Amino acid sequence: MTTTRLLITAVVVENRPVPEVASAYGVSRSWLYELLARYRREGEAVFEPRSRRPASNPNAIPTEALELIVELREKLTATGLDAGPDTIRWHLQHHQGLTISRATIARHLARAGLVVPEPKKRPKSSYIRFQAEQPNECWQSDFTHHRLTRPDGRPGPDTEILTWLDDHSRYALSVTAHHRVTGPIVLATFRQTVAVHGIPAATLTDNGMVFTTRLSGGARGAGTRNGFETELRRHGVLQKNGKPNHPQTQGKVERFQQTMKKWLRAQPEQPATIAELQAHLDTFAQEYNEHRPHRSLEHRATPATAYTTRPKATPGAGHREDDTHDRVRRDKVDKVGKITLRHGGTLYSIGIGRTHAGTRVIVLAHDLDIRIIDAATGELLRELVLDTTKRYQGTGRPPGRPRH
Repeated sequence: MTTTRLLITAVVVENRPVPEVASAYGVSRSWLYELLARYRREGEAVFEPRSRRPASNPNAIPTEALELIVELREKLTATGLDAGPDTIRWHLQHHQGLTISRATIARHLARAGLVVPEPKKRPKSSYIRFQAEQPNECWQSDFTHHRLTRPDGRPGPDTEILTWLDDHSRYALSVTAHHRVTGPIVLATFRQTVAVHGIPAATLTDNGMVFTTRLSGGARGAGTRNGFETELRRHGVLQKNGKPNHPQTQGKVERFQQTMKKWLRAQPEQPATIAELQAHLDTFAQEYNEHRPHRSLEHRATPATAYTTRPKATPGAGHREDDTHDRVRRDKVDKVGKITLRHGGTLYSIGIGRTHAGTRVIVLAHDLDIRIIDAATGELLRELVLDTTKRYQGTGRPPGRPRH
């Protein structure tokens, strides 16, 4: 018999005084009186376990926000873009001004039946990731096939799409459509990309003949270099090639091509010509680079943000182990609006401003030249030359919170 039933039985059935029962069972009189009042109102229901769920939850997500989650999911899926919880959270925060946790979005998608469970999916913790430290430190390149569609809907001729992708930021440097990718086309697109984005420190491709002749075999191929290889050596660019039959080495550009082809298939108007395909690719590249958060990048930044907020590597600059002149470090602005940076064995405090407390930042240090960037948005928060005679590098503004 439960304690509740014992108490009520002692008072109601045995007619024992409330003070005596309360003292015997070690409960307060006020609570016992309240229990008796509930018994008179509810009867036997008083013995059933009561839900501890609050009558209202002031932190509950508004219905309008939950509907917006579903709307974004359907819209992103229909356009062939990633529609996972991280992407939806990014769009809500950047376009709607709403901050909703990834877990909450995932739970709502599951309740709405919009998520297909994948119990056999390999956990992310099991993957070993490799990523260049700087933009232009390594460019990955590959090409894939795409079939055009005739105006009457029948399959058209086959085409090939050549991509140049920055390894560090996943920024799509160049995405071009061709009837067939050849060695001269690889060389021409590389030169065009260099003219816009600078010379990379290294390239990573597979062993296709358009990229390298090192596996061509035979007396004619032994020791020869194609035009692309010759161009790389002329600029001092390190050429790296993946192992034969091991496409995982070029995993970033391979994954990019999957995303691109999924987007192309989702378009209502399928391209019928090379020119129309190129127009589609230009639209996709802009969306991918500038308006789509990347799940593999820190703080789900866009590729454009990750590519433009760090110094670019140059040939021979990304592979010197003894070069400590340039530093990149991550920090978080403390509650009083500052970060710390060590230089020459001395720890300096750098003021950023209380309004940025809690912001995660990337610190770029080139000797005494310091740049502090918002890790999520790419915004330059402060730029200064470190004054080694002062332990605190103030902002120059009056102390305290800004007055409006």
